[in-house]
Amino acid sequence: MVDPIPPQVKRVWDRWNIRGTILFSLSLQTLLVLVAPYRKSTRNRLLIMLIWSAYLLADAAANFTVGLISNSQGDDSNKSGSSKAPKENEDLLAFWAPFLLLHLGGPDTITAFALEDNELWLRHLLGLVFQAVAALYVFAQSIPNRLWVSTILMFVAGTIKYVERTRALYLASLDRFRDSMLKEPDPGPNYAKLMEEYASKRENKLPTQIIMIPEPDKEARATDVPVKEGKLNDLEVVHYAYKYFLIFKGLVVDLIFSFRERNESREFFKKREADDALRVIEVELNFIYEVLYTKVEVVHSTWGYVFRCIAFGSILSALGIFHFRIKKHGYFNQFDVGITYTLLLGAVALDVIALLMLIFSDWTFAAIKDPDSNSGILAKVFSSFLRFKRPWWRNYVCKTTNHKLEDMPLEIEHHVLATPILFRRWSGSLSSYNLISYCLKSHTSRIHKFTRWPRVIAENIAGFLHIGGCYRVVVGFIKTIMKVVINFLSGVIRILGFIKDKVGDAITFIVNMLKRTCLLRIIIKISELFSYVHGIIMGSLGLRDFLDGIIYVSREPFTKELWQFIFEELKTKADYADDPETAKRISAARGEWVLVDSDTKIDRSTLMQYVADVQYDESLLLWHIATDLCYYTPGETKVGKESFKYREFSKLLSDYMLYLLIMQPTMMSAVGGIGKIRFRDTCAEAERFFQRRGLLSRRKKKKNIVQAKACEAILSVNTDVKPVTVKGDRSKSVLFDASMLAQELNKLEAEGLDKWKLMSRMWVELISYAASHCRANTHAQQVSKGGELITFIWLLMAHFGLGEQFQINEGHARAKLIVGK
Repeated sequence: MVDPIPPQVKRVWDRWNIRGTILFSLSLQTLLVLVAPYRKSTRNRLLIMLIWSAYLLADAAANFTVGLISNSQGDDSNKSGSSKAPKENEDLLAFWAPFLLLHLGGPDTITAFALEDNELWLRHLLGLVFQAVAALYVFAQSIPNRLWVSTILMFVAGTIKYVERTRALYLASLDRFRDSMLKEPDPGPNYAKLMEEYASKRENKLPTQIIMIPEPDKEARATDVPVKEGKLNDLEVVHYAYKYFLIFKGLVVDLIFSFRERNESREFFKKREADDALRVIEVELNFIYEVLYTKVEVVHSTWGYVFRCIAFGSILSALGIFHFRIKKHGYFNQFDVGITYTLLLGAVALDVIALLMLIFSDWTFAAIKDPDSNSGILAKVFSSFLRFKRPWWRNYVCKTTNHKLEDMPLEIEHHVLATPILFRRWSGSLSSYNLISYCLKSHTSRIHKFTRWPRVIAENIAGFLHIGGCYRVVVGFIKTIMKVVINFLSGVIRILGFIKDKVGDAITFIVNMLKRTCLLRIIIKISELFSYVHGIIMGSLGLRDFLDGIIYVSREPFTKELWQFIFEELKTKADYADDPETAKRISAARGEWVLVDSDTKIDRSTLMQYVADVQYDESLLLWHIATDLCYYTPGETKVGKESFKYREFSKLLSDYMLYLLIMQPTMMSAVGGIGKIRFRDTCAEAERFFQRRGLLSRRKKKKNIVQAKACEAILSVNTDVKPVTVKGDRSKSVLFDASMLAQELNKLEAEGLDKWKLMSRMWVELISYAASHCRANTHAQQVSKGGELITFIWLLMAHFGLGEQFQINEGHARAKLIVGK
């Protein structure tokens, strides 16, 4: 029988398999240490896929290499991967085995890729036992071993690292995470004893009554320290974030809180500016991320410091002993010695990097006492470092044409978040998905453009060195070159387009000729077959949603003005939420609160049917399409600067909420209902309508023009009779119901209503409802995927006391028996 693998390939594999896989394992560990921290601050699919691949391959590579080493030691004819390898190299192989245990322990920067990985801590515990046994087996096979001391030291270090990872997974599993925050069981006052005494005195005909004495300081705040006024410095931001993290981390597992905790948090955030609140919540979510997905809770403890010192000391000692042993005796293969040095120095380097990350982590900053004073060398060093982690806001000029292409553009300045990935705590972006753009098969238009972080850093360095003029000249020169290149490429594209049109004409001519023969019928049948197979593949493998996410989902940079608007809206609601019932009613509102608000005398009751009389997912789709119809078509009045701001907020939040509903169904499952069915039915009706109006053939034109034409066409349809009356309720499409909503909004605008302010407030209420009703663990999942605005709103609502998490009001009442006349 012919061997499919050539002998030369087999010899190469036998010689290099162990060496190659152990170096590959070290490379994966290095990659995870350096790159894994950035998955919380990016939405880049390639980077996330790289981290995911490294995370999965790291364990597989280490396990595979341990098996190779064990197998080679069990075969006397093929030790060290070579039949003629020197017997002394068995000692090196035994020395390499604990390094795999060290690699299986993983870096500090990632223990779990997804929240579900934490639930597999028991599997990792079993893996620890088996891998430790395998390493000991390899070591026992090599006895007598000249490197036995170094091997034992590395075994100790590897075991510590693996135990750290297993314990981190255990502590982050949601059941254990919940249990860690439970207080001692509270039976309450002794009711049975009190009632026995009460009954006894009543039997003795004594006039007895029970009076209730409230718990001392029930209405007092949890602390007598006054809330800090004014801006927070960088250390104070971390300090307060850590404080509220310890209180509110129970949100992740749906624990309840007391009104004392609510009032303290509410008072603090009501005295904050929007920018400071954003910084505190950023750091607070960063604490949640590190507790759930890294080793931080294990390492940042007394025993953690002790065992980390033991592990690092063991690695250094193993390096020193190995160096002197090699220097004294030169009987090892020099190439394998080089690999061993690489493994040892790599382990030391990775531990040093982990130590630096530990020192400059938020957990270390939170441990500094008296952050107000900012005194001391360490506090000054840490404050200087934290300055880089502040949000970096850059000016961006937005232009609007007041809905009419012939009008002069109106320019509004916004501040977009442009923090470099090295320093940001979340992605700082919103994902956008638009129904009409999707039906027209065009990309969603961006309102703002991202400021690339290398340019931001270059501008700051130029400003610091006072060479801003030179920098602008260089940038201008580069822009000129880029413009020339773009013009050249545009010319090439036009030429290719001309060729394509000519080829298309030729194909059309050939098809017309084939119509006279039966060959065309055969081609059509083959085409239908390919379309059917294509649909099966795309649907069964889930590729359609994946490709739609790549093609039709765009990202918008987060703006300071949007956050300030959301913050002020929720702050205003918090002013009304003085009692638990009002707070619950506000958090349960999904548009009603905005419509009944008395900020204008114009009657808005006609809009209530699009909020209160429909399901949440239907309401979201209605307002999403209506927002687009109003956005792309001229209104009764021109858009001023104030209305333009609300207009952009509405568009951003509208596209963002549709992205959550369709592209994040797990997160929105608690409120999404049959949102995807409604979306698909609406898309089907929209595509049929656009096809009938000839709009799909205009995709080559500027997409904003095509979208405007599509919106005008939808609004032009007569809607005197409701769609459900004509079509029935089998189809869940809401396309023309949304057209009726847009027309109602335009009518109210003609009466003097600022429809964009109303719509932007409506979108804040819709996203607030979703934020407070989504399952808490879905918010925890998003912090490892770049973060979502809805998670920030969820936490901000909790800090403002808006929600149903606050249920402990009275505490213990002290009953007292009064005996007397």
